[in-house]
Amino acid sequence: MATYDLVVIGTGPGGYVCAIRAAQLGMKVAVVEKNATLGGTCLNVGCMPSKALLHASEMFEEAGHSFAKMGVSVPAPKLDLPSMMNFKQQGIDGNVKGVEFLMKKNKIDVLNGKGKILGTGKVQVTGQGGASQMVETKNIVIATGSDVAQLKGIEIDEKRVVSSTGALSLEKVPSKLLVVGAGVIGLELGSVWRRLGTQVTVVEFLDRILPGMDGEIAKQFQRILEKQGFAFKLGAKVTGVNTSAAKLAATIEPAAGGSPETIEADVVLIAIGRVPYTEGLGLQEAGVILDNRGRVQIDHHFATNVPGVYAIGDVVAGPMLAHKAEDEGVAVAEILAGQAGHVNYDVIPGVVYTTPEVSSVGKTEEELKQAGAAYTVGKFPFTANGRSKVNQTTDGFVKILADAKTDRVLGVHIIGREAGEMIHEAAVLMEFGGSAEDLARTCHAHPTRSEAIKEAALAVGKRAIHM
Repeated sequence: MATYDLVVIGTGPGGYVCAIRAAQLGMKVAVVEKNATLGGTCLNVGCMPSKALLHASEMFEEAGHSFAKMGVSVPAPKLDLPSMMNFKQQGIDGNVKGVEFLMKKNKIDVLNGKGKILGTGKVQVTGQGGASQMVETKNIVIATGSDVAQLKGIEIDEKRVVSSTGALSLEKVPSKLLVVGAGVIGLELGSVWRRLGTQVTVVEFLDRILPGMDGEIAKQFQRILEKQGFAFKLGAKVTGVNTSAAKLAATIEPAAGGSPETIEADVVLIAIGRVPYTEGLGLQEAGVILDNRGRVQIDHHFATNVPGVYAIGDVVAGPMLAHKAEDEGVAVAEILAGQAGHVNYDVIPGVVYTTPEVSSVGKTEEELKQAGAAYTVGKFPFTANGRSKVNQTTDGFVKILADAKTDRVLGVHIIGREAGEMIHEAAVLMEFGGSAEDLARTCHAHPTRSEAIKEAALAVGKRAIHM
């Protein structure tokens, strides 16, 4: 029987990063993976392939609509969807091979099969053919991630009624796409197909898009998406999808009650969120406690109630983000090595990779109001940013929220081109407990979009220069 210091179940960003950090700290490590490739949802059917299609579809749209006004004359672009999907697959393959290389480099054993916890120190791994092996380990980390949340009464076939997985691999561009859920996944994938020629309608149960993001940012983002061609039905729910005809017929009712209506679509994308993946792990038999939302319950050291069993990532509470899982993976490995592993949950950025992008870190204005906190606001629009003006990409603005007494930055929210790249100076500042004044007095290169962050920081003190 093989014996390890640590066995990690799942090789998504949380799992494989945890394994690497543990190996760096001198532990003998194995990872268990039920799928044919490493990397989990993120690398195979999530973050990475969606970014490839977002980029490719943006280039397609730029060539068709933006090149001419910049003096670049090209024939009208033609879509070669199989080649675009091949571009996506090349990206997936490259990343997966990268993780395989890192496992070998760090001398981490890869055990192919489904992992089942048999209590403290024992994991059973069952391969595709049904053969199983037992491994002994001092510690176990559950990093099994999440799965698509299902909508009651609606069956996902990944052909016409699809989850994010199916939406990344459609064989032709649908004429009409109905997206159920106005969160990050629905808006990103909706924008891919909208750029490629699809008519996109988004249905959202709440009366706003991007639940949890700053309300002012979400409102402007909705206006921008509507200008791009998105249609929204907010405060509404999909109660059924009739798949019997050539066209799908979705029944939609007001969330508050009222008369239903029917919307036709070629494809329906169910994007109402994700749920923790704990199937077949043997948690109940091992006595591992789950919370009321099916997440593995842990303490502030990521430990479950069963000695030697830990959990990280989407399978525990907190934002379902790959980088949150990575930081937790590093933290738990360091804790197991006797170090002070830690994650600052107040400074975890979130990004929507549409065009323009939306990024956020820290508190929203709604959260500060609800907490009764005294705060100041500084805002600066990209219409007043030199780089954005010359590039004619002026949609959006930067918003900084600071403590009214101490000036400490509590939250930063950006909507605009490359917002996902720009948010990190705010994250670093907040990690060091920096103030809006610190940010305002930091010299920023000119001309860059990031100058809008400096100007928003100046605006906290009502002294923006270019507005």
